[in-house]
Amino acid sequence: MILHPVGLEACFTLADLHDRAFPRPWSAEEFETLLKGPGAFAVLGEGDEPKGFILCRAVAGEAEILTVAVDPAARRRGWGAALVEMAVGIAREAGALEMFLEVAADNLAALRLYEVTGFDRVGLRKGYYPHADGAKDAVVMRRTLNS
Repeated sequence: MILHPVGLEACFTLADLHDRAFPRPWSAEEFETLLKGPGAFAVLGEGDEPKGFILCRAVAGEAEILTVAVDPAARRRGWGAALVEMAVGIAREAGALEMFLEVAADNLAALRLYEVTGFDRVGLRKGYYPHADGAKDAVVMRRTLNS
């Protein structure tokens, strides 16, 4: 398992992984815009080929996970947890004291990943995610990084 920070050069790889992981994927251009933002960083996980990534930002003492994607063929092998933990380390180095994220309330696998990696549920955003079947709620989660 190889994890390493990546930048703008990886936008197409990130978009490809996101496409495999989500029904409404983000484009390479969207990744480029996000990575150009203040405090943005991404970590790519690779084995024989890219397996997953995490995209975050850390600004003014807080960090946020924007998205995590793991290739469906590589799930349940520790990639997600490894990516989260590396992102936590980078956010700490950037001075973040806590990290936040939103996750679809019906995404049980992601909720479990975040709970296992030390995140607590701190709120609920009603109708946060647009969906063909109607808007879906998002669980807001937080992890303290000063421990």
